[in-house]
Amino acid sequence: MNDKKERITRNRKQALVWGLSLLPVILAAAVYQKLPQQIPTNWGFDGHVSYGPKSTLWTLAGMAPFLAVLFQVLPFIDPKKKNYLKFENVYQSFQIFFQIFMLIMVGIVITESLRPGTVQVSTLVTAMCGVLFMFIGNIMPKFRQNFFCGFRTPWALSDETVWNKTHRLGGRLMFLAGILGFAGAFLPWDRAKMAMLLVPMIGATAVPYVMSYVWFRNISKQNPQ
Repeated sequence: MNDKKERITRNRKQALVWGLSLLPVILAAAVYQKLPQQIPTNWGFDGHVSYGPKSTLWTLAGMAPFLAVLFQVLPFIDPKKKNYLKFENVYQSFQIFFQIFMLIMVGIVITESLRPGTVQVSTLVTAMCGVLFMFIGNIMPKFRQNFFCGFRTPWALSDETVWNKTHRLGGRLMFLAGILGFAGAFLPWDRAKMAMLLVPMIGATAVPYVMSYVWFRNISKQNPQ
């Protein structure tokens, strides 16, 4: 009975992923004729906005279904594909969260194309990235050894204990980086927002990578071949 419920839940979550992945394309199709020939495609932290042809919107919107397919394929080509069953729930949750992120990004481009100045883009995007980091940090300790998700250092992939330690540490640091990035989104200076987002993120990535090597060396010394 539990297996049946889990299978139903899994299928529903996957259906939600597919549905969310199509929404940016549907949204783009609905407004495409109303868009100006040049639309905003990039917002610099110095306040500069870059523009490109409105056909660029199809590339951005098309990334959502492309990534949905990619996330489905990855477990089948991963040498450790059996491990995906151990964290399938969080893997699907990540896909749902990421698809929502993509939908909001497409929404920002469309809104700023039709009504420039409506959205404080640097604040919203930085806050969204902070929330994304917090979400990833929260689920990261549940990742199991694989070649595509998480801190895929050679040392973590070589030893399950190292993998688990690396992702527990990485999860905490990612969550903290997300909090700092989210808080920084509300600073009045765009460069400060960038610093509050990127500097903690670099640290949250670098520290687990280094510690992964340290833990592997310590285990190797304790258990010489």
